[in-house]
Amino acid sequence: MTPEQLKASILQYAIQGKLVEQRSEEGTAEDLYQQIQEEKLKLIKEGKLKKEKPLSEISEDEIPFDIPDTWRWSRIGDVYAITMGQSPAGKSVTKGSDGIEFHQGKVFFGEDYILKSDQVTSEPSKIAEPNSVLLCVRAPVGIVNITDRELCIGRGLCAVKPLAGMTEKYALYSLRCLKDTFIKKATGTTFVAITGEVVKNQIIPLPPLEEQHRIVAKIEELLPYVDRYANAYEKLKKFNAKFPEDMKKSILQYAIQGKLVEQRPEDGTAEELYQQIQDEKQKLIKAGKIKKEKPLAEITEDEAPFDIPDTWKWVRLGDIYWYIDAGKSPNCQKTPVKNDEWGVITTTSIQIGYFDDEQNKVLPASFEVNKTMQVHAGDILITRAGPMNRTGIACNVENIRYNLILSDKTLRINMTNEFINKKYIVMILNSPQIRNQLIERMSGMDKQQVNISQEKYKTVLLPIPPLEEQQRIVKKVEELLPYCERLVE
Repeated sequence: MTPEQLKASILQYAIQGKLVEQRSEEGTAEDLYQQIQEEKLKLIKEGKLKKEKPLSEISEDEIPFDIPDTWRWSRIGDVYAITMGQSPAGKSVTKGSDGIEFHQGKVFFGEDYILKSDQVTSEPSKIAEPNSVLLCVRAPVGIVNITDRELCIGRGLCAVKPLAGMTEKYALYSLRCLKDTFIKKATGTTFVAITGEVVKNQIIPLPPLEEQHRIVAKIEELLPYVDRYANAYEKLKKFNAKFPEDMKKSILQYAIQGKLVEQRPEDGTAEELYQQIQDEKQKLIKAGKIKKEKPLAEITEDEAPFDIPDTWKWVRLGDIYWYIDAGKSPNCQKTPVKNDEWGVITTTSIQIGYFDDEQNKVLPASFEVNKTMQVHAGDILITRAGPMNRTGIACNVENIRYNLILSDKTLRINMTNEFINKKYIVMILNSPQIRNQLIERMSGMDKQQVNISQEKYKTVLLPIPPLEEQQRIVKKVEELLPYCERLVE
């Protein structure tokens, strides 16, 4: 239950006579009703209230719920003095201080009491008396506030004045329960509204006067608890929203620290795997298939951000791939490719967990395509420029339907599944701990436009387990992450 629903439930209990007990010594609502009619007649004689046509009797079909025997169903127009607003002449309305405060609608409504308007009028039309409840009769319909001072009200408001000792607070709480009812009765196209007749004829439960006072006291005793509940509810809501993402981060953290699956002696060691990769790289260099690169700096103990199992090894990204390359971003139309056209991927094609080949721009017909830049299934792609929260995102291209090339804001890592599970590499590149390294390597003027060079990417430290363990980790992560997604539902 939301705080708003809880508050509405308390008010609903109040107007059904379920919030406080009934006391025989307090008389009946019929007694109060007669006192109200006597006061209304007096005000009519004094010229303070206009005599109006009697309202119709309440039929059984109109009554929405049962109320205590000491209560009475009444029409609002029979038990309150109603003043429908009327806007004064436009020329009389200013933002000065010479005149009476003017309100057209709910612009200055507070929690319960209306705040001071910045407008006054020297020619007030309709006046809301102090301690009246102001009801919005034009969109938004049904919102209420109390005025503790005399005001001029425009067509968007009506004033509901309690009589015979009834308090504005009870009127406020009971009218607040009618918001949905008023909305259903509103008519209009540009601005929905309710008429004075709708307000006057709306039925409302009337308790004895003393019981009204006790109801108000009980509501105001309970509302601070609702406020505390609202604070706790908001904290829980934020926690629930954050929990699935935190759970994903925890799973990835356990995965890259070697805590998600067991280590097995028969898997060998990452050191042995590393040597196999270096031997293969030397063969490819000799065969002229990849370029020899400048050796990367040795990894010191101080660089390792966390402990890993003895069978694992910290390596630099540049030590385990065959090569890294980027593309080009000529001036393109923003329309995506069709059929056999060639296009360039955008950084938004690279998402955590998947590659979106719909995110592309068609290349100009005059652009000479270098097919060595073409994106293929099996590529590992990374964003190297853009907003900070998007830079350094990696994905594995599992399927691609179009002729697309890399952009200059993206990178491709080329490696083989013979030694490294590509899904494992993508997973750890997207983990918070490795992303911290990427953030440290970013450069740029602000968070909206940063970049990482290829050279800096090569130096990123990665925790590498034996190949069989990599595969078990990927399988376990793919098994657990759907549970995190279900937490969001």
